[in-house]
Amino acid sequence: MTTPKNVQVSEKTLEITQIKSTIGGKQNQRDTLRSLGLKRIGHTVVRKADAVTVGMINTIPHLVKVEEAK
Repeated sequence: MTTPKNVQVSEKTLEITQIKSTIGGKQNQRDTLRSLGLKRIGHTVVRKADAVTVGMINTIPHLVKVEEAK
């Protein structure tokens, strides 16, 4: 498992899982989760580790778990 702070731009594919709720969070954090394609706790998406995705992950590191896709 990779902590969100250690994510770097690369050619790798990442599995991003939402681990916390957005209730009580800021609107930009909710928008970032939706932009990543995450809709509920436990939902996982697979994205490339490009600059845009890494930037979004760095915006909400406390709400997601990031792993390298197999």
